Amino acid sequence: MTESIIASGEIVNELPFPAEVFGIVFLVGFFALAWVTFSYRNVANRHRHKTQGQSNASAHR
Repeated sequence: MTESIIASGEIVNELPFPAEVFGIVFLVGFFALAWVTFSYRNVANRHRHKTQGQSNASAHR
């Protein structure tokens, strides 16, 4: 039984890419999502009727 335990330690599951590639892919994806999030910055300020409040009746026309 101990021989099978010792032999099982030699089995290695190789990654399809080096570990650095996984890190680079993660960072590129993270920065892409951060760019998308940053692109929605101040979207509400582009619409004047949204920033003036609900009391202005001319904004609802």
